[in-house]
Amino acid sequence: MMDNARVRDAFAGAADYFVATVARVPADEWDRPGLGEWSVRALVGHTSRALLTVETYLAAGAARVDVPGPVEYFMVALGPTADHSAIAERGRQAGAALGDDPAAEVRTLAERVVAQVQRAADSDLVGTPAGGMTLIAYLPTRIFELAIHTLDLAAALGVAGSLPDAAAAVTLDLVAALARRRGRDTELLLAATGRGALPAGYTVL
Repeated sequence: MMDNARVRDAFAGAADYFVATVARVPADEWDRPGLGEWSVRALVGHTSRALLTVETYLAAGAARVDVPGPVEYFMVALGPTADHSAIAERGRQAGAALGDDPAAEVRTLAERVVAQVQRAADSDLVGTPAGGMTLIAYLPTRIFELAIHTLDLAAALGVAGSLPDAAAAVTLDLVAALARRRGRDTELLLAATGRGALPAGYTVL
């Protein structure tokens, strides 16, 4: 993974990109389809949780490091016991909680959380559902969520999506590491170099 300063830059950039994309949602299109069963509002709500969880888990803290890195986090968080219906519902609830001016709420949230991250130390512990982690190990998971779901939002709105360089780099690093851990790196390498197509349903998650 990238050095710590680059991860922090990627988090701030991913947050800014999310805010800017949310600002492009027309006032009358929050209920249009977003992703899967989510409306645009619910998709934005789910994505906003990539910021909210940093704030919440920093406040909770942890007694020790249980999860060493972002790959291990996803292996636990998206393992066989993951409740995808609960994840979908939390997205809807988070979208509803954004109120009458979701764009303004997202902007305020992003400014607050990015400032909290800037004040925190890399070694500060966060209490995630997967277990205790250092902040700097947890942030790539949030960059990933912000990056991928902001691209989802751009697609739902029919606008071009282009991630900031640092956010794209951290996200690609994590995709590659997850592919390697799950034994799905060969297919990804061949497809990425024009030597074949990815199998139907391929994912590193």
